Amino acid sequence: MSQSSRIRDLIAILENSRQPVSRERLLEELGSSLSTFKRDLAILRNEMQAPIVWKRGENGTQRGYMLEDKGWSSGKLGLPNAWFSASEIYALLMIHELASHIGPGLLTEHLQPLITRVTLMLSAADDAPEAVRARVRLLSSASRRTASPHFETVARAAVKSRRLKIMYFTRSRNERSERTVSPQIIVHYKENWYLVAWCHKANGLRMLALDCIKDATILNEDAQIAAKNEVDAMLGRDFGIYSGGERQWAKLLFTKRQAPWVQSETWHPEQIGELRDDGSYLLTIPYSNPKELILDIQRYGPDVCVLSPPELRLAVAQRLRDAAAQYE
Repeated sequence: MSQSSRIRDLIAILENSRQPVSRERLLEELGSSLSTFKRDLAILRNEMQAPIVWKRGENGTQRGYMLEDKGWSSGKLGLPNAWFSASEIYALLMIHELASHIGPGLLTEHLQPLITRVTLMLSAADDAPEAVRARVRLLSSASRRTASPHFETVARAAVKSRRLKIMYFTRSRNERSERTVSPQIIVHYKENWYLVAWCHKANGLRMLALDCIKDATILNEDAQIAAKNEVDAMLGRDFGIYSGGERQWAKLLFTKRQAPWVQSETWHPEQIGELRDDGSYLLTIPYSNPKELILDIQRYGPDVCVLSPPELRLAVAQRLRDAAAQYE
């Protein structure tokens, strides 16, 4: 039995016992030698700060070990029954690695106490935590991933349903404006964070990039909560992160060469795909704002053709002509 398994079982025995547990019973149930038991007990007390005490059995009471706080494993470690198998611990370490890439440190910071304890539990395992992390690598390409210093302030306001006073930089107009917003939901999309909020200046819902928020202060006012269907309409209803405009359906025809790859991709939950007899692939997806869709179409160059609607076809064709003109 591994050390992590012995420690998990030792805590389980003490948590489930109303009376002190004798050393002899623990050695028998754990199948441990006295020296091994002492090492495990030292790790629990010194490294895990487990409240395990020895009762002498005075005045006719039973002597043995007790866990003074029966809810210690859930209260102190942050999770109920937080004594995991090796595979579960490895999964937690990989989640930690993923979390460190998602945002500007918020998840990593608050998960760190748990990760520290998990790391201690793995100290005697066959694979060191560093070896597990070394086998997980995330690569990012062509993404802004600009960390927002106001991420935690915005997140707290969203969770607490409090209004925010922000200074927002609008890239398209190259200008800053002060506004009060009511956070609705925070969105992580293509390695960047966005805030869906009710803008009291514009009197409507807006999608705000967190890296464009230059200052943020939580106000002592309840947020104005928009209807759920209105918020949902901005998220995932049509292709991309941007919304606005009437919903339309784009028909994209991919060449035989590109078809096997696009066929396995999900551009939108409501997409319709059709593999044609000549090997080409017809993808039909909904969109309301063509900005992001046009950029994704351009990535495929000559391997895709916009069949409809006409205005999307013309917009893509014009951008391709403008791009080609750069090389004349």
